[in-house]
Amino acid sequence: MTGQLQNLLEDDSVEELWINSPNRIFIARNGRTELVPLTMTGEAIRDAIERMLAWSGRRVDLSQPFVDARLPNGARLHVVIPDITSEFWTLNVRKRALRAFTLVDLIEVESLDLQIAELLRTLVQSETNILVSGATQAGKTTVLNCLLGELHVSSRLISIEEVFELVPRVADHVALQTRQANLEGNGEVTLRMLVREALRMRPTHLVIGEVRGAEALDLLLALNSGIPGLASIHANSPVDALRKIAALPLLAGANINREFSLEAVQENIDVVVHCQKDRFGKRRVSQISLVPKNLFQNQLRVEDLIRWDIDRYQISQVDFDAYPKLIEVKKVLNQVFELANHRRNSNILRSNS
Repeated sequence: MTGQLQNLLEDDSVEELWINSPNRIFIARNGRTELVPLTMTGEAIRDAIERMLAWSGRRVDLSQPFVDARLPNGARLHVVIPDITSEFWTLNVRKRALRAFTLVDLIEVESLDLQIAELLRTLVQSETNILVSGATQAGKTTVLNCLLGELHVSSRLISIEEVFELVPRVADHVALQTRQANLEGNGEVTLRMLVREALRMRPTHLVIGEVRGAEALDLLLALNSGIPGLASIHANSPVDALRKIAALPLLAGANINREFSLEAVQENIDVVVHCQKDRFGKRRVSQISLVPKNLFQNQLRVEDLIRWDIDRYQISQVDFDAYPKLIEVKKVLNQVFELANHRRNSNILRSNS
């Protein structure tokens, strides 16, 4: 199908593949970058890309010089061509950062532990609105997908993405994706349009695979209507994630002001789950933060519930009376505290014996 690239695409240890030029072909393996000893002609690169795009039904040409698409195995494909690039067609193929579909799978790959998984399960089933944040390749989409697998069996989930990536294990699930305009410039379907359509489909839960633009406004309005939701966003920390999702609605037009956006985020986002990849390539859930329901000096802020510290999770004391929606989480967290204290006492006894 893809000629010289086929072996790399089929190699399960390869997380991402990208081509900058005929003799600059790279892969990421275990979170680390490697230069591949492979050279292709410009024509071979172009032919391989066109064959990949053929399955998705999307196109790339001078009128549309970049495109996002999906491969049959679920990998995400991004292409940019000249004259947007200087000389050669460039390609990124991103596979799933973590091969996990449930919170149990995340435990097995040591991205979290059993107690944190139980906490996240309770957050999802308490119908909190959750924002999953992190840098590129931190595992946001995988964590989001695993969280969706914890929805009640009676849930009806509508997922909205630029390109299909989420594969939640939810029986009643409809997946929607955007569409390019045709050669005449007609027929484009945007994320904003899909959010509005999804609200007509009787969802009990709504998810946007990744929030990047003005669709953040439509998501916040949907959450405000009482529909629980989840989304992912690129950000370096939980508080940065809140600031970003508060800034994105301003792209919708001059009639949206900052004060409205800040209040909408504060009222409608309950929890931020932050993902991180360390310098060794290890991915994990590194923070779970709550969003206080009052602005401090007109600024968004978070209160850490869980934070990864070097080699273990640290649990913070939180006044749950300020978070009435999270009363069930308090019960689970008390169990986590008891287990942590038990482990600490056991370690002390071992060290003294």
